[in-house]
Amino acid sequence: MAEHTDNEIVIDAPMELVWDMTNDIESWPSLFSEYGEAKILRRQEDTIVFRLALHPDENGKVWSWVSARTPDTGTRTVRSQRIEPGPFKYMWIYWEYSQVDDGVRMRWVQDFEMRPQAPVDDATMRENLDRNTSVQMRLIKDKVEAAARAAASVG
Repeated sequence: MAEHTDNEIVIDAPMELVWDMTNDIESWPSLFSEYGEAKILRRQEDTIVFRLALHPDENGKVWSWVSARTPDTGTRTVRSQRIEPGPFKYMWIYWEYSQVDDGVRMRWVQDFEMRPQAPVDDATMRENLDRNTSVQMRLIKDKVEAAARAAASVG
């Protein structure tokens, strides 16, 4: 059965900085705590095809997958999907950035369904994604806000 997550955080930084830092895929291993590698495989018009790899799990296994990501600077949205879905039947992710009084609201919406042979069911994966997304969003907020403060102190 299909599942859905919807998480957001407000980052106290300029829109351009939030957009640039969170859409620089090659820097994701330093922005996210879960990624050990992010490699651009190809660019097709506005779409970036890339491979992400997690840090090794407790058994030493490195999970990786290929995704396609299409950012739209005009609408400040990003559509992404796993094209090598692994344990997922499908995984679609929508990122939305909007200017708010306290900074930039960054929202991630994930729609997915697990394969029957996946190690976890849909509901368990939703719980895992909700928990991990909150952790990753807080890390990103801290790193982007630190970069904004550093830029402000120089300028």
